[in-house]
Amino acid sequence: MKALVYTGLKSLEYRDVPNPDLKDDENLISIRSVGICGSDMHAYLGHDDRRPAPLILGHEAAGDVIEGPLKGTRVTINPLVTCQKCKECKSNRSNLCGKRQIISMQPREGAFAEMVAMPSRNLVVVPDNISFNDAALTEPLAVCWHAVRLGINALDTEIQTANTLVIGGGAIGLGSALSLMAKGVKKIKIAEPNAKRRAFLQANTWFDIYDPTEGHGELSNYDIVIDAVGFASSRTDACALAKPGSVILHIGLGDSDGGLDIRRLTLQEIRFIGTYTYTEQDFIDTAHAIFDGSFGSLDWYQTRPLSEGNDAFEQILNGEIAAPKIVLNP
Repeated sequence: MKALVYTGLKSLEYRDVPNPDLKDDENLISIRSVGICGSDMHAYLGHDDRRPAPLILGHEAAGDVIEGPLKGTRVTINPLVTCQKCKECKSNRSNLCGKRQIISMQPREGAFAEMVAMPSRNLVVVPDNISFNDAALTEPLAVCWHAVRLGINALDTEIQTANTLVIGGGAIGLGSALSLMAKGVKKIKIAEPNAKRRAFLQANTWFDIYDPTEGHGELSNYDIVIDAVGFASSRTDACALAKPGSVILHIGLGDSDGGLDIRRLTLQEIRFIGTYTYTEQDFIDTAHAIFDGSFGSLDWYQTRPLSEGNDAFEQILNGEIAAPKIVLNP
């Protein structure tokens, strides 16, 4: 089969690779759509030790099952494979499984390929009226859905009246805003410094979009602040913008150092919650929210052939893409 293989720093090659081997209860999926994630970009830039070259990246995928127990169905893929036996898995916190694996990290190759193998429990059947491109958004939206669920559970304020801010207008930032919307939040702002992306969001969403480089306005005003970027500077902003008794949800994995105002978090009892991926139920719930239209129109991505994936990565790196997401089609 053909695959887009990460071969080293800023290098992706579209080439022939062996077909996946099927294990018990696994399905062979013909990939129809697969999104480019920020974590794929981190690997491309050599910033992710968990993804050493050579490796097939990509984990936001949907396609047709062509062999296995679910043969003949259209599916979206939960890329997080867990043991199903540990305390975390049995208590609906499978994302914290100590033996978790995710496709696009060794030892599991990813979905920037014509085919991938996955267990049946990791597949959600997609209705015929939902496009594969839309279905491939389940994974990134599940990250956001999970974070928002944790934030709502930790918040003392009624969610319908909560004042919320998302830092970053990429796919995770926009997905977080859409998840807040789906949960009934009315007051949602997105801080996005990239002019092209900001213009895209202003033209294609109803959210209040602003340029954080020109200031944030009133400080300490938000019940929920979602950091979808994860750099020291965005954590600094999150700490300053969260009101007393509020919740900061940290999703972004930009860097690991600095930015937290521990004194303010402590004195103002601001909850800081790190969030990672999603549970199996979160993934299923997100898929059904896509199917029933809870996220609204999912017209905020661009598509490219998988064979042009290297060019897409270069365009993202150079800031040439306004859309929050690029979906590749094998």
